[in-house]
Amino acid sequence: MAPTDETAQVDQQTSPFGTTPPTLPPGGDAAGQGTRMPRWLPRAMVLALTLVALFQLGSWAFHQLIGLLINILIAFFLALAIEPAVSWMASYGMRRGLATFLVFFGLLIATAGFVTLLGSMLAGQIIKMIEGFPEYLDSVINWINSSFHTHVRRVDVQDSLVHSDWLRKYVQNSATGVLDVSAQVLGGLFKLLTITLFSFYFAADGPRLRRALCSVLPPARQAEVLRAWEIAVDKTGGYLYSRGLMALISGIAHYILLQALGVPYAPVLAVWVGLVSQFIPTIGTYLAGALPMLIAFTIDPWYALWVLIFVVVYQQFENYVLQPKLTAKTVDIHPAVAFGSVIAGTALLGAVGALIAIPAVATLQAFLGAYVKRYDVTDDPRVHGHRTRRPPSFRARLRGLLGR
Repeated sequence: MAPTDETAQVDQQTSPFGTTPPTLPPGGDAAGQGTRMPRWLPRAMVLALTLVALFQLGSWAFHQLIGLLINILIAFFLALAIEPAVSWMASYGMRRGLATFLVFFGLLIATAGFVTLLGSMLAGQIIKMIEGFPEYLDSVINWINSSFHTHVRRVDVQDSLVHSDWLRKYVQNSATGVLDVSAQVLGGLFKLLTITLFSFYFAADGPRLRRALCSVLPPARQAEVLRAWEIAVDKTGGYLYSRGLMALISGIAHYILLQALGVPYAPVLAVWVGLVSQFIPTIGTYLAGALPMLIAFTIDPWYALWVLIFVVVYQQFENYVLQPKLTAKTVDIHPAVAFGSVIAGTALLGAVGALIAIPAVATLQAFLGAYVKRYDVTDDPRVHGHRTRRPPSFRARLRGLLGR
């Protein structure tokens, strides 16, 4: 039988394997499938928007909690610094909580006694300066009158100061800034309380914290974490030891100067200079030297100049001679690395970063040093800075040029 046109059309549409061919969408046009949105595109858009929202939320939360994170970081390093003393007391059977409390109590008593003694000294010197201000003013006025042939009187100077506009504005600004100062003081006390509580918990519950951290790690990682913790304790203690040693040397040097000049309260001022200059980065030296200069000025203005010169000279000696050697020995890092870590820490976290940069870098360097393979250095003169062949002298070069 000859196939008809209808049977031939059916045979062309039939699949070679007997399956039914896909039906075309309404409209019968295949180009319509190319304009349809892929099924994965909406899910990808939702996932991208979700990731962006989570990133924004995490960034906002991080900026809101950065103050708390910095306080926790300070508390952690403070706990590392006092942990050797706490562990030593706990080794004799004392509970870690009681040992930590005794260490903090001792630090509190020492700090309170020093601040009380320094405050009484400063208050007495301020009262003395206020009582002796008319005499200083008379001496300055007499020098001005004798040098410039003027007729300035103290009464006129006092009246001009009392009725001056800048004094009135200063009093108004000081009155309005009392609330700001009070808020800053309360904020500082709250931060100090936060750091103290966190450091107390870190030091008292140190073994429990290490066990909790190691419980979520495999045995090989546990050994690395415990080793890093031990290195951090050693390096932080070494850094504080170096700072304490430099504070002692600085205090003795300034005590000798102040005692030679006859400045009162020389021991307290020496302790002030030693502690503030070493444990307050960057501006600590200037804050430490300002108070001895002020007290020396009440005795003789020239004494204040001598104190200023000594502070500047000793600071240069400490920066370029004393500090690099002591820091390199106690925390075992190169002086250039120590200096660079302080600059990097200051750029990242300010004064806090400058204070904890050196022990952090020393801990990281000591921990990574175990994974760096070292080899014996060949006995080559160039290793010691010697050249194997001396370059020709200028005369030999000139002869060679003329010979050509």
